Amino acid sequence: MTIAAVHVHRLVAPLHTPFVTALAHLTQVSTVVVEIVDHDGRSGFGEAPEVWTVTGSSLASSEACVTEVFAPLLIGRNADDLVENCRRVSRAVVGNEPAKAAVDIALHDLAAVRLGVPLVRLLGGSRLVVPTDVSLAVGTVDSLATAAKSRAAEGFDVLKVKVGTDAAMDIDRVTAVRRAVGPEVRIRLDANQGWTPREAVRVIRSLEDAGMGVEFVEQPVAYRDVEGLAWVSDRVETPIMADESVFDVRDLVEVIRRRAADLVNVKLAKSGGLSAARTLLELARAQGMGTIVGCMLESEIGTGAAASLVAAYGTTMVSDLDAVWWLRRPAVVGGMRYRGATVVLPDAPGLGISGLVTAETREAREATAARAPEQGTGVVHRHTS
Repeated sequence: MTIAAVHVHRLVAPLHTPFVTALAHLTQVSTVVVEIVDHDGRSGFGEAPEVWTVTGSSLASSEACVTEVFAPLLIGRNADDLVENCRRVSRAVVGNEPAKAAVDIALHDLAAVRLGVPLVRLLGGSRLVVPTDVSLAVGTVDSLATAAKSRAAEGFDVLKVKVGTDAAMDIDRVTAVRRAVGPEVRIRLDANQGWTPREAVRVIRSLEDAGMGVEFVEQPVAYRDVEGLAWVSDRVETPIMADESVFDVRDLVEVIRRRAADLVNVKLAKSGGLSAARTLLELARAQGMGTIVGCMLESEIGTGAAASLVAAYGTTMVSDLDAVWWLRRPAVVGGMRYRGATVVLPDAPGLGISGLVTAETREAREATAARAPEQGTGVVHRHTS
């Protein structure tokens, strides 16, 4: 059965709360959804989130990459030839990791749909429930303490505190969070490249001396400063995690060679999809590095794929799969959901997604539901190429 079409959709989904880090202030998810359709009309979905400050890819560049390069490459090929199709996508262009990831995920999703199994089964696992942390966006000392209490009350026992905007203030922020939630809740920090190496050592040592019990610190320095990352790692007891410093195997090999970090955060949109992410996880495991799988701000498509990878391959620490938690409303029909501090994957073919929800169709669905709740879903597929 061959691939009949490759469609591209733009998806914008509002957040219920601004997501603030040392790199960005975001109020919505902006992403390109790729839909790959076989000749029987079955679809597989993937997505390429727009994250200017990490990948540098825009919605327009991802769309162009998919429509001008990947679609002609795939249409007419056997949809079941998963490994070779993903390999061709990976080799077709330089960079453009989010676009590669979108197509790679869609190919995996379609393969699982065609087999009638959840994506996690295609990847070699069986779990449908995966624990996650939840992020606390950059804020004031008081707002962070309040948010921490709320998340702990909701059942989250791993909190990822966004820091990196003010080294001196960051110490107070973390201290306030720890006091708010007590000693049982795990706290990890993500500086998103916001500190200099000296600032990082000063902050981390201060937190160590104060007994704050920080699980690890993620990407404390600029992504290209692998030497600085190693310098920090050598001078603190707290484990250091590489995130933006590792996109591909070459990056990870360099981090390992320099002993620059104890752990790595693998993300599909950075690495180019499930195929590349699995290689990174296996390499890290072989070298004794700790691992988590993370996500950008993206929809149920990318986050569900990341959670499926964790369910199949496992990570050494609780992964970072909270992106969909930040959405004001679902962006798709079906797919993953949350139950407390866990991601629940659907026991359905592929990612369990049957379509996208647009602003217009959401309004129509809500109006229809108000009149007759049993009528329809109000889902419309928008094909822009």
